[in-house]
Amino acid sequence: MCGFGSVSLLANNENEPVQDNKNQLSKEWLADLLSNLDQDIESETLRKIIKKSSILHYNQLKMDEMLHEYVGDLDKFRQFLENKWGWKIDYNKVTNVLIADENKSYCVCPVLEYKKGIKSSAICYCSEGFAEKMFSTVVGCPVTAEVISSVRRGDQTCKYKIQF
Repeated sequence: MCGFGSVSLLANNENEPVQDNKNQLSKEWLADLLSNLDQDIESETLRKIIKKSSILHYNQLKMDEMLHEYVGDLDKFRQFLENKWGWKIDYNKVTNVLIADENKSYCVCPVLEYKKGIKSSAICYCSEGFAEKMFSTVVGCPVTAEVISSVRRGDQTCKYKIQF
């Protein structure tokens, strides 16, 4: 916490710290940061920076463990995404392009979900990184992912183009 925050920590005569909602402060700070970065940094540079942070959420969810049974079996993973997560998947085996539609009318991002009004779509670059890691793990080789539709950008659902 910054030095100025220490001024507000003393709540009573016993000098005990106040239970500050640090999680809310962190989320609000991040939302503001993303909005500012989205306005002030060229999109490809911002994409590279934010995609790298996606590994934090990927690891927090222990995705490698969850994906273990799908490694090497893209068809089985596609069925999982459709049946368990409700996604719509369109895979063209000739072009090696998969379009994954989350099929939800809201942003599923756990980082900014609490703040519905945020205009920044920079967080979508994190989703690209997450999708790249997830599909790369399943197919066993690097893939590229691009958000081609986003609720945060005003679209009906979030869709990813996965290139194998």
